[in-house]
Amino acid sequence: MSLLQAAVRLRDALRDYPERAPTGTISYILNPLDYAWDNYATYLERFAPPGHTVDAVLLGMNPGPFGMVQTGVPFGTPPMVRDFLQIRGPVHPPARFHPKRPIGGIDATRSEISGERVWGAVRDCFGTPEPFFKRFFIANYCPLAFQTETGANVTPDHLPRALWDDCSRHCTEHLIAVLHTLKPRTVIGFGRWAELQARRVVEHEKLEVQVGGLLHPSPASPAANRGWRDQARAQLEALGHPWPEPTPLSR
Repeated sequence: MSLLQAAVRLRDALRDYPERAPTGTISYILNPLDYAWDNYATYLERFAPPGHTVDAVLLGMNPGPFGMVQTGVPFGTPPMVRDFLQIRGPVHPPARFHPKRPIGGIDATRSEISGERVWGAVRDCFGTPEPFFKRFFIANYCPLAFQTETGANVTPDHLPRALWDDCSRHCTEHLIAVLHTLKPRTVIGFGRWAELQARRVVEHEKLEVQVGGLLHPSPASPAANRGWRDQARAQLEALGHPWPEPTPLSR
């Protein structure tokens, strides 16, 4: 199965989830694989075509409100998707979204700090996307975003159990497909939660894949605000996946 086929299966399996809100504390559910599909498909076709393998998969949790929710690309803060990854497809906002969290696509005016840090570090160290994707691929465990009635983001670890258990089954199946397809020797979670999901899948499937973790780039993390790029590079080197030195202009 190609990553594109696996993504189609995940997209379709979760297509009705936005209609399940409101439920409990969740008032809005967004599926960017649906309304921003063109950009995500381009991301896969360009950077993980059939037959492509990598040294490591870097695994995020789920879309951020100013990143993948806007553009359809993991950690996809609009300027990086548009100008660095050169992905500029249309985004068709869903019928229902929080008025304080409009969907602006690649032209959205707010940036996601986590995405700026991740893709900014890739740019600083690799220069262009292609050398990075020869060795790595970035995916999210869950493609859905969850918001309260105030528009606040809710991460999967804080979802109602009844909602998350069914969703996670599809997400797990997708991660298994990603690992079988890309054949990495390591899967590395951005943050402890993503690392735990990766470890659970690897152990259950008895895959010969190492599991590691990176400091999450969120601005909510005090540690990440003290030079995330350099800390992440050190962690990656310890895991056996060193990144090049940043270019002099980026230091």
